[in-house]
Amino acid sequence: MNTPQPNNPLHGVTLEMIVTQLVSQYGWVELGRRIPIKCFNENPSIKSSLKFLRQTAWARKKVEELYLKSIAK
Repeated sequence: MNTPQPNNPLHGVTLEMIVTQLVSQYGWVELGRRIPIKCFNENPSIKSSLKFLRQTAWARKKVEELYLKSIAK
């Protein structure tokens, strides 16, 4: 069931790890500017962001794309 995914850079990385990394790298203000969603701009927190991103596929995709760009640097 746990097959290796050597070509998937998100394999083994949790959404919480992604959001935490992006917040530490960009801060909430810059993250909200890059991905303009309410959970990053109004009273942001890791918990509220995770709740929203787990329920909203398009927003999660944008966060994952930004994360991949940030680790490619």
